[in-house]
Order: sequence, then C-alpha cells, then structure tokens
Amino acid sequence: MPGGTREIEPDRISGPRRESTFVAQRSPQGGRTVHSTRIPLTSLDVILTTPNPDEPDPDNRKVDSRHAKAFGDDIRQQETWVAPTLLARDNGGCSFEEAAGTNGHIGYLTIPWATGALSPLSTIDGQHRILGVHLGIKGLGDEITKIDREIGRTTRKDTLATLENTRQKLRVQLDRLESESIGVDIDVEPSTVLARQMFVDVADNAKGISSALRARFDSSKVANRILDRVVNHALLTGKVDLEQDRMTRKNPNLMGAEHVADLTRGVAVGVAGRIGKQRERELADESLVELVHGFLDCLTGGFKDLGAVAEGTLTPLDLRSQSLLGHVGMLRVLAGVHHTLIEEHEANDEEVTTFFTALDPHMNAPVSATSIWRGTEASADFEVNAFSPVMRTQNLAHLVRVISGWYRTRPSGL
Repeated sequence: MPGGTREIEPDRISGPRRESTFVAQRSPQGGRTVHSTRIPLTSLDVILTTPNPDEPDPDNRKVDSRHAKAFGDDIRQQETWVAPTLLARDNGGCSFEEAAGTNGHIGYLTIPWATGALSPLSTIDGQHRILGVHLGIKGLGDEITKIDREIGRTTRKDTLATLENTRQKLRVQLDRLESESIGVDIDVEPSTVLARQMFVDVADNAKGISSALRARFDSSKVANRILDRVVNHALLTGKVDLEQDRMTRKNPNLMGAEHVADLTRGVAVGVAGRIGKQRERELADESLVELVHGFLDCLTGGFKDLGAVAEGTLTPLDLRSQSLLGHVGMLRVLAGVHHTLIEEHEANDEEVTTFFTALDPHMNAPVSATSIWRGTEASADFEVNAFSPVMRTQNLAHLVRVISGWYRTRPSGL
C-alpha cells in the first residue's frame, strides 16, 4: 500500500464474535456453580431471549404483557426504581476465565448472544422484568424517532419548541437507562429436567409480600404513604395488624394495614374508585390525613360501639362477634357513604355523624330477616345471618348508593 506496508489487526474486528464478556463472581450454591454479575439494561435482550407473551416458554410460566409493560413504565418514570436480581440457567454454553489472585472466585464470564429463540441462557425468574426493560427502552426509541419525523415536518416555531422539549426529556430518560444495570445470577445446570425443577423450587420457596406489608412500605401510593399518620387516630392506635391481611376470629386487631388503605381510598374517591396517577399528584398528604381522620371521628361519634373501641372499653374481638362494624366490609361501605355525602350532598362531618347516629341501632350482627338490611334495596347486598355485606365491589358500591339515598329519603324504621 502507498506509504508503507500495513497489516489488518484481527483482534480489533469484533463483528464475528457475537458474545459479551462481564466481570463475575463465582460461588457454589445448592451443588451448582453460580456466576453473579451485573448486566447493562441494553444488553439483556442480547444475551437472554426476550419473552413472548404469545409463545410461552414451555419451561416457564406465561408472561403477562401488561405486568411487563408496567415495569418498563416504572423504570422509565422512576429514577429511584429498584428490582431484584434475575435468575438464569446456563446450559453449558458460557465460559468463565479466572482472574489472577482471586482463588477462582472472580473472573470474566463470556456469554454467547441469543439468536432468535436460541440462547445458552434460559430465564428461571424475571421474565416480566426482562420484557419490561425491552419494552421500556424500545418505547423510548420509538417515541424519539416519531418526534424526529414530526420535527422535520413542522414549520411552526411554537410546535417545534414543544417537540424539542419533549424530545429532550425522552432523551434524558433513554440516556439514564442506557447507563444502568441489573443483577443476574446464572446457575450452571446442563440438565433440562433439573432446570425445570429449579423453576418449581423458586416458585415454591418464594414468599410473596402481603398486602399489609405493601401498604406499609409502598410509598408510591398516597393511601400507603400516609398510613403511619392515619393510624394515630384513637380508633386505630394499637388496633391495626401491620403484618396480616385477614382478620380471623382470634385476631385482636380491628383491621389490617391494607384495610386502612382501603378506607383511605374510599374516603378519597369512593368505595369503587381508584387513585390514578393524576389523582395521586393532586392529593396532598396532610389534607388526605385530615379527611380520613374526619371520617374516623364520624364513626366514633356516630356509632357507640366504635366510640367504645376508641376509648378502650370494648375490644375489636367483642365488636366483631356482635356488630357489622367489626368487619371491614361495612367500614368500607361507610367510607364510601362519607365520600358521597361530602362530595355529592355537600354535607359536613357533623351532619354525617348525625346520619351515622341514625344508622347505629341497625348495626347488630348477625343480620336478621326482619332487619333494615333485608327489608330494603340493601337486601341484594346482605345474606340472612351475615356478619358483613357481600364483599364483591359491585355489592359494596350498590350498598353505598342505597345508604347514601337514605340521607335525604329515609326508609321506615330509620
């Protein structure tokens, strides 16, 4: 060649390699070798087959695309997102090279890339996170590409400024995701039969988080975030189970943490309402605490038994054995009634308390055939000898409408 002889350096040509190498820790677990590493989010769909909701992996459960998309949306929007380590199985196609001076514990793990449905790795736990990452990053790329096309077509300065501002926000999200990683534990297991057993063992050994614990720790939801302040009310102090969701006959508490969150939502948006993302942003924590405490004041002021529970002269166990008020279903209905009377009838807490006082004599349980709950439209929501209304959402919502209607037009006996 002109100017002297030059040689091509093969080591600098990476195209044919189709593999990635990561620093990894090697350790034993359950009789297998496990390689633990961190994988960039942008490399997940390179080394692992992207789960297909329409074609389930025969060695794993079917993927719920909505659940996966929700995770992808979460990592896009939440800069403080967190996710547990993924668990994968190496069928023997990966290679590990020890790093000097580490006694074989640290080294370089080389993983061939996935080709279509073929990969030396298969997912044991984490399909939704893998698909969610793929959808999140792809969605950002697609949105940026769409905006680029619109920028090229627009001639209006105001529209151009809006598009460029939106593009910049999306680009910041994408740059962040391109710099972030997730943990992956890779078990070396050549046997397909034993690999399937690994999936079963993981599913059997997993202890899902209870709704009560979620209500305590999930600060992304306002109904959960204010829990500690709501339970400071006299009716709830020392009477909320912070670990369990179900109120058994022997549980000394009035309700569980998730039930407090249910009441909070009922007071804020109604018994069948949901606090969406927009509403989450609109609700001020302190204002909602005040609103819920106002409802609890209505309960203790209007119902003698709940006033006694708040004062400590009646236990939740005794209340549960004799009154509808000892069961969260009825309390959820009353939260919905409070919401309806405040929002639609423009009542205040004093007027709601007076209405609750009128309901008080009818709270005995079990429900008798001659009670107000069986002799009115409410009969669709109560069975004879029941201690609680039917807990289907449609029944709770119907019962709220019936009782709220009594505020203006009271039935015989009320």
